[in-house]
Amino acid sequence: MKKILLIEDDPVLNRNIKEALTAEQMEVESVFDGLLAERLLKREMFDCLVLDINLPGKNGFDLCKAFREYNASTPVLMLTAFDELEDKVKGFECGADDYLTKPFYIRELILRVHSLLKRSATRQQPEKRESTLAVSDLVVHLGHKKVSRQGVDIPLTPREYQILVKLLQAGGELVSKKDLIRTIWGSVVDANTNTVEVYINFLRNKIDKPFGKESIKTKIGFGYYFESQ
Repeated sequence: MKKILLIEDDPVLNRNIKEALTAEQMEVESVFDGLLAERLLKREMFDCLVLDINLPGKNGFDLCKAFREYNASTPVLMLTAFDELEDKVKGFECGADDYLTKPFYIRELILRVHSLLKRSATRQQPEKRESTLAVSDLVVHLGHKKVSRQGVDIPLTPREYQILVKLLQAGGELVSKKDLIRTIWGSVVDANTNTVEVYINFLRNKIDKPFGKESIKTKIGFGYYFESQ
């Protein structure tokens, strides 16, 4: 049985989400305060977090960022009352894996949680491909999920890492936005979302700009590819 930590200060929404996830045969522990959630996360292991942004004690952005300092793998679904790109970018930068804007259908939340759990389980399976991917001066150690360029280690979030590996494995061929979404987020994410563009920008800021490179290319209307330089 999957164990979910629900962090939502609205008592009605908290109860509704907990009942829905429990009906999906999940064990749900719910809290209403960011500081209490932080203490709980340091004591117990969970398979997924459903995290509101506006929390008493410690907000969702700060809580997620602190959590990612010692746990980079447990998926986080972030909830917000504002459908602003800046909020979504900030959430992804703090380490969130997916985003839902209130109000939302409980069924959509359930689908996204299932998708995150499924992909988390897939990431934890032993790597069966070659142990290292090397393109020009960029090296990815698949077994340890570590990335370096010109000998400098580059910390990536799980989503950034997945996108980079997908682009490198394409061998310079185009990878469509739709293919990236299907492979990494699943069908529950809208193909018209700008989530992919946000992550591509994150990657460029980490693996290209600091090294004076422009490896990740966009072909407008088609997709993305990694150009060996």
